[in-house]
Amino acid sequence: MGVVVDSCPAELELSEGDVQHELDRRKPGVSELTTERKEADEVKILSGVFDGKTLGTPISMLVWNKDVDSSPYERIKNIARPGQADFTYQMKYGIRDYRGGGRASGRETAARVAAGAIARKILVMHDIQILGHVVEIGGIVAKEVEIEELRKNVDKNAVRCADSEAAGKMEALIKQVKAAGDSVGGIVEVIAFGVPTGLGEPVFDKLDAELAKALMSIGAVKGVEIGAGFAAARMKGSEMNDEFIIKEGRIRTKTNNAGGILGGISTGAPVVCRIAVKPTASISKPQRSVDMAKMEEVELKIEGRHDPCICPRIVPVAEAMVALVLVDCWMRNESIK
Repeated sequence: MGVVVDSCPAELELSEGDVQHELDRRKPGVSELTTERKEADEVKILSGVFDGKTLGTPISMLVWNKDVDSSPYERIKNIARPGQADFTYQMKYGIRDYRGGGRASGRETAARVAAGAIARKILVMHDIQILGHVVEIGGIVAKEVEIEELRKNVDKNAVRCADSEAAGKMEALIKQVKAAGDSVGGIVEVIAFGVPTGLGEPVFDKLDAELAKALMSIGAVKGVEIGAGFAAARMKGSEMNDEFIIKEGRIRTKTNNAGGILGGISTGAPVVCRIAVKPTASISKPQRSVDMAKMEEVELKIEGRHDPCICPRIVPVAEAMVALVLVDCWMRNESIK
């Protein structure tokens, strides 16, 4: 898989190790809760970097797929897998690569994470940090924790949940659905700290609109919330509105129901996004479908190596998309100034 990052500022210190660190957080086969597929996901920077610094020219990176087995796809190449893009790709293009690993595959997200690693380096220079974590899997909801506890605990378990008690229940549930040949979805939250006031545009390029677009472009994401999100529909204005206060000589808000964005522009409060992640579509339970070549209804049983829950591995992907949006908005803001 390849990815090209354009418009990166020159003289940013960047190494393959910087990118590899983020890819390692996403790669498969690191726990019994993920797919059995083993990929090193080693990145190679092909252009745009010289002597450890960016040149200001496009940065191209490559990640090779090595642990590949397309035989399970060969047996079902004409069958539209429920929950997958087989049907829509076939109808739109009249041809598709059925072997797995294409644009609709979760493997595509490695490219997003590689690009996001560069964006994160730029953000850190401006004291902007991004932290993602799992808040719900299969109806098991994590309790809210303080930010420092979140930073400390999020990577201490395989599900990337800062609530250790909930994490244990989530792990047990994932093992249960995996044994049953099924899958489960959940909710991932991403918080951006240190975002300055003023990022985003007032109409079509609102910060929240750009974030929603970027996060919804992740294949498994079926919904996005900013701040209070859908809970706002059940609140009164007096409950939803974030009142302004003066704190340490600056204008701040007492609460953050807006998720750090008002009128499409960042307020200076943490930017808070949540995504609804659907259950992995590839399951081994028998399902009904159609052989598109023969135009016959068939029973389908999918084989192969698939994640029973992709929420833990989607955390760095969501972080990457938020990072890319914030850098784009920051660069646009700087050009206006």
